[in-house]
Amino acid sequence: MQKNGFFDEIGETIGEAIRVVVEFLLGIFTNFFGAFGDFIDGLTRSLGINDSFLSIAVLVIGLLILWGGIKSFLRGSIVGGIVKTLIALFILSWLMM
Repeated sequence: MQKNGFFDEIGETIGEAIRVVVEFLLGIFTNFFGAFGDFIDGLTRSLGINDSFLSIAVLVIGLLILWGGIKSFLRGSIVGGIVKTLIALFILSWLMM
């Protein structure tokens, strides 16, 4: 049998380095997406809503409208604040039913 050559050893070393990097990145992203999934699961379970993309999107939209209503109150726009806050509360209460 022929002994491994110089380029064979370099190729093996580079392959091992690439494998270590890929396994490291896979571990990081697996843990990140697992934690994100657990966060979404806990959030939706505590609110009593489904964990679908549409429910999360409606929740985010409702919270953004509520934030706009609070900002309107802080700027001194009472009517705009009341309207935005009521719309946001309507959306969020509809979502949690």
